[in-house]
Amino acid sequence: MFQQTPVYDRLVAERGDVPVQVRGEADRIHRDLAQVLRQTSTSQPSAPLNVFDPEAHSGTL
Repeated sequence: MFQQTPVYDRLVAERGDVPVQVRGEADRIHRDLAQVLRQTSTSQPSAPLNVFDPEAHSGTL
């Protein structure tokens, strides 16, 4: 796939393996988002809240 070069090896030594760090961070964000979406889908009311009705979101602030 990708052939590493001496320049790339030197950059990794100086700056760290940025692509690996980015992939790791993207994986973490993906897991966090999946967890939030699962929680939201199980706790979501069946009908949308009326934002103009104070009782619809009382206690949520």
